[in-house]
Amino acid sequence: MKKLVLALITGAAVLAAALIPSGPPVQAATPGFASAVSAIKQTSWQTNNSVNALAIAGNTVFAGGMFTRLRQPGKASGQAPETLRSYVAAFDRSTGKPTAFAPVLNGPVYAIATSPDGKWVVIGGDFTTVNGIRRSKIAMFSVATGKLVSAWDPVVAARVKALAIYGNSVFIGGAFRAIDGATRNRLGAVRLIQGDLLPWNPNANSDVYAVDVSDNGTRVFVGGPFSTINGKDHYSLAMLNNTTGAAFDFPAAAAIPKPTATCTTRVKDIDTLGDNVYVSNGGDGGGCYDGVLAAQVSTGKLLWQNKCLGATEAIKAIGNWLYKGSHAHNCSSSPNGFPDGTGTHYLLVESTINGNLGPWFPNTDANPKSTTQVGPLAMAGTATDLWVGGDFLHVNGTLQVGITRFTNAPGGAAPAVPKAPTLSATTSGRVYVSYGDSYDLDNLSLTYNVFRGSLNVGSNKYTTYFWQPRKTYQVVDRGLARGSSYTYHVEVHDGRNIMKGASATVKIP
Repeated sequence: MKKLVLALITGAAVLAAALIPSGPPVQAATPGFASAVSAIKQTSWQTNNSVNALAIAGNTVFAGGMFTRLRQPGKASGQAPETLRSYVAAFDRSTGKPTAFAPVLNGPVYAIATSPDGKWVVIGGDFTTVNGIRRSKIAMFSVATGKLVSAWDPVVAARVKALAIYGNSVFIGGAFRAIDGATRNRLGAVRLIQGDLLPWNPNANSDVYAVDVSDNGTRVFVGGPFSTINGKDHYSLAMLNNTTGAAFDFPAAAAIPKPTATCTTRVKDIDTLGDNVYVSNGGDGGGCYDGVLAAQVSTGKLLWQNKCLGATEAIKAIGNWLYKGSHAHNCSSSPNGFPDGTGTHYLLVESTINGNLGPWFPNTDANPKSTTQVGPLAMAGTATDLWVGGDFLHVNGTLQVGITRFTNAPGGAAPAVPKAPTLSATTSGRVYVSYGDSYDLDNLSLTYNVFRGSLNVGSNKYTTYFWQPRKTYQVVDRGLARGSSYTYHVEVHDGRNIMKGASATVKIP
């Protein structure tokens, strides 16, 4: 995927002023200051319950979960007619509106994968019928027509929790012990076109939550609460041969701590991009590992590890950014991160280069009545958009249940409006202009321009995270006439949006 580059407008040169900050500017924690997608929520329809899985094929986004109805954007339950959708639906990527895709399932969906050529979509979950036709936990549809593929009917013995497609192989993970009557302990594979069972048989000793295939198709990554693969020690994460199912040496997996009496952590999601694989975790117990690690596909070595606390349920790599859905409450282990007490940060982004927090701070909540109660549960995206599904009820403080989307549409989030500056004048013809910093939900670097009337008397850039205590900076304006009054204001811009603050006036004594 190509990286979206957002230009930053440089600040004007300082004119007739000395810029005196009250402290050093915060150092940037990540390369670049702008997110690939904006923190502004774009319009999309809603669901009436949790979305567990998302996948994209062309201009269509497929969603699966616990929901049974869809409703219009901004509408609360009962305010408008609802559209029936039983556990699976499809949306137009450009508009967020539902498509005509409406198969009838008799149970929830937990996994969705689309073929790399965009022709097929496979769903997995707890269902046993589709449109009244027997389908045991897994089914395939044509993306073009939306029709169930009638001859494709593998029989999976229990819940399908994870799916990935590469070439003519569909890799399946979950809670099952058999596929088509043959022993397949929680992992197996079938052919994409024919649907018959493949010999791939890694034999996990407990459930599998996540499956993904490297971009070159040579490695299959699996994660979950298992502790062995093919009878050998591979706790919660393994890198497997795509044809034999044999586990490769994977040094990065050692970064996931083994269970103790007070702490258990397991892999929740996996996403690959280029020669990197990203792995998210969730733990039970105070201080258990909940973060994200990055590893090299070709060598299996650990590249970096972020240890924010608050289970990470979903991740998606776009360019140089890794978007994460979690209920993070403490990222003090990350540079410029937040401690406990700053609230729950359900949506964040990390640099794919070093894992440090980046410039993207929208937020959701979590439905206290859902079975999961964690917020975001699934992500899917391209170079220009990111879709998020989960058990949330609101996004950025407004009603939006189950599913939302973010794009790289021009504009993005604007900086917070700066307050009027505090002014202090001296008999020597100087005015000390003190002003507080601002923040932006999808940029870290902001330019502050201080104006006397229409004249720019000071300009500088600072890097800020919205959860950090606000800082104060100062400009000294010199050579002013005694007995005269002067008016100042501050303008903050992020390269796309300019926010003008209120004015203040002072008289030179």
